Amino acid sequence: MKTKLKSIWFDFIKFPKYIMLHPFDGFDEFKRYKKGKISVALIFISLYAFFRIFTYQNEAFLINERNPLMLNSLQEIFSVILLIGLFTIGNWSVTTLMEGKGKFKEIVMVTGYALFPLIIIGYPGVVLSNFLTLEEMAFYQLLMGIAYGLTAWMLFMGILNIHQYGLGKTIFAFILTVVAMAVMMFFGLLFFDLIQQFIEFIASIYEELNLRY
Repeated sequence: MKTKLKSIWFDFIKFPKYIMLHPFDGFDEFKRYKKGKISVALIFISLYAFFRIFTYQNEAFLINERNPLMLNSLQEIFSVILLIGLFTIGNWSVTTLMEGKGKFKEIVMVTGYALFPLIIIGYPGVVLSNFLTLEEMAFYQLLMGIAYGLTAWMLFMGILNIHQYGLGKTIFAFILTVVAMAVMMFFGLLFFDLIQQFIEFIASIYEELNLRY
């Protein structure tokens, strides 16, 4: 039992924290010695999706402009899956052309592990926000800013290390990834619009046939 608890502690807390504080050594072990686990990354992604729901419902009313009654949990979960999917596919497509060394699985894992600071700081931060006054909310916003900043830092360093890029090439890869995400969203919306029009066309023909016969 103790061995299992130690393994869980290492996988979910100790190793992600080590990566955050020592990104070069951490991601080297992540890639070279296969210390990262896809299961851990997927759990972090799931926890981030639930964090969005948790924030929607429980953030202090002093700064929470959302209506909890308007919460659509499936929409929140889908938006996370869509965002992660667009980023990982976009980055994989771009870095393949740029001779990146990272595999698609590694990109997904890096993205998941990068959410570690947001999960560790975010959940307690949202709870804490309910005990702060309006003047003290600046502390909460700073705390969340640090969480998002650390997440961006881990993601950037992860992409840099798994693809074995330099600083400039990593920045360029991120810019192209954003462009690729925008292109995929454009074609996705175009595709669904065409599908909707096709369905409406078939429905109109069906109604016309019913009226005639």
